[in-house]
Amino acid sequence: MTELKNTERELQHFRLRLLVAVGLVLVCFGLLGSRFWYLQVANHDAYAARAEQNRISVVPITPHRGIVVDRNGAMLARNYSAYTLEITPSKAGKLDETIEQLSGVVNIDARDRRRFRQLLGESRRFESLPIRSRLTDEEVARFAAQAYRFPGVEIRARLLRNYPQGEAAAHVIGYIGRISQRDIGRLEEDGTISNYRGTDYIGKEGLEKSYEAVLHGKTGVEEVEVTASGRAVRTLSRTPPVSGKNLILSIDVELQKIAETAFGNRRGALVAIEPSTGDILAFVSRPSFDPNLFVDGIDVDNWKALNESPDRPLINRPLYGTYPIGSTYKPFMALAGLELGKRTFTGTMYDPGYFEFGDRRYRNSGERAYGTIDMRRALEVSSDTYFYSLAADLGVDAIHDFMKPFGFGQITGIDLGGEKTGILPSTAWKRRAYSKPEQQRWYAGETISIGVGQGYNAFTLLQLAQATSVLANDGVYMKPHLVKSLQDSATGEQTLTVPHESYRIPLKPENIKMIKQAMASVTRSGTAARAFAGAPYVAAGKTGTAQVYSLRTGERYNANRIDERLRDHALFMAFAPLDHPRIAVALIVENAGWGATVAAPVARQVFDFWLLGKRPGGPVPDTPPQPVEASGD
Repeated sequence: MTELKNTERELQHFRLRLLVAVGLVLVCFGLLGSRFWYLQVANHDAYAARAEQNRISVVPITPHRGIVVDRNGAMLARNYSAYTLEITPSKAGKLDETIEQLSGVVNIDARDRRRFRQLLGESRRFESLPIRSRLTDEEVARFAAQAYRFPGVEIRARLLRNYPQGEAAAHVIGYIGRISQRDIGRLEEDGTISNYRGTDYIGKEGLEKSYEAVLHGKTGVEEVEVTASGRAVRTLSRTPPVSGKNLILSIDVELQKIAETAFGNRRGALVAIEPSTGDILAFVSRPSFDPNLFVDGIDVDNWKALNESPDRPLINRPLYGTYPIGSTYKPFMALAGLELGKRTFTGTMYDPGYFEFGDRRYRNSGERAYGTIDMRRALEVSSDTYFYSLAADLGVDAIHDFMKPFGFGQITGIDLGGEKTGILPSTAWKRRAYSKPEQQRWYAGETISIGVGQGYNAFTLLQLAQATSVLANDGVYMKPHLVKSLQDSATGEQTLTVPHESYRIPLKPENIKMIKQAMASVTRSGTAARAFAGAPYVAAGKTGTAQVYSLRTGERYNANRIDERLRDHALFMAFAPLDHPRIAVALIVENAGWGATVAAPVARQVFDFWLLGKRPGGPVPDTPPQPVEASGD
């Protein structure tokens, strides 16, 4: 009995376990089947697309960067194909050992190593970084034979940038460099980061930067079928890249070189403009630099030499430098006197060599007395007394309002970034510029020095050149520009960047004519007569000398007794020919003394080449400091 009962219980337990096991198996099969259904039916499209992506690789195709040429087609920035040796740090193992072994195969000098280390600090470890550029065919062959020894190192064929004119117009053209994290952030903000897939370089300075979107072009895409190991099998589709547009500059590189050479080793700036179009013919900043140093990443030694030089060769002087412009302001002051009815062209005054205002005497340069003078004579000899008196009669706010349309103290809108505004003083400006009430007040005596281009006046050379061009163009304001036209690299079609005038200043033609005639007297019998002696054309100009070092009351200026960098600046502005101006120029030679003896001869060389095709023999010779008894500027 007992044995039968135990057998039945065991059978019941067995059947129960069997049912549980079968149930579990059925549940598992049910789950497996549900998963299969989910993968194959519910999410079929998503997984099919993922599988397709594993089979297809999307490869960006970098567009050709647009070239830059001058107005006559001379090459200023070009592309060329070259082999580069590149290292991906995350794949290369111990970098020092890898580089040392590489140097036994391909020549890698100390400069290459320093530049690579600098790039390494600015980039991410998975990026491919060049350690040598422009490899020879022999070097490529040697590395190819031993490439298996160097994981993470490869030879790449790249289009590199070159600036064949070297230092000429370097501040205009600028340069490109490797894309930095800051550049990436800016591209992400602009929403253009996708167009830079596969691109390693971007414009950093000059026109390369301001026209980056135009020069870069549009990145293409290629869909390639690949194996599981990543080997390309075939091309499925291809969207070709669109090359960047070419820049045709208004600059004449030969004129540019002549102007740069005329400065010699002196510091300064020059801007030459075609008045009728706003084309900038020359844009000089001295000293300059070689933009080719920056393309592959400048090495520490060269960067230190450029960045720490007291001559500041990296500063774009016509764009960033602000200066008191001295007596070159006087033609505009004279025109203001005529237009606002404060002076007539033939009206006279007595110049005793000084102008008294309150309890102070404002003296002529060199303390020279010119006697009875009219407006023509005042400009011809550069009488400070005449313009001290005129400034007092006009008042600072009237001067401000008259000068503003000419571009003084204003952004000209030139196609380069970072242009400085400068200072065109007024009572409202002073209230904004200072915080203390006693500093905000405008004193009548402060207006006096403004009349001769000193005091609070601080303008860029570009502004002076633009104002000179507007005066030469009878008040028609053409926006100054360095890029004359954009050229489609495929069709050759060109589009002007400045097709029409911006505005016109309502000036009386008879007043403009009188000021031009007076400025012509400056170059024929006035302060610039020696510089323009024998010229077969008539130029209209004005010399200027701007004070840098403030003298103590009663002290006389003596260039030999002060540091060279505290000496006066030499300035000159002019246009030619008088009747139909083809070129307007403004220039400054820093700490060089008198504008008549140093700056005007530079302009003469520029005019002679542009108007006559005459090439000078060399730089304007250095001129010793002039004695204080010298007349005018």
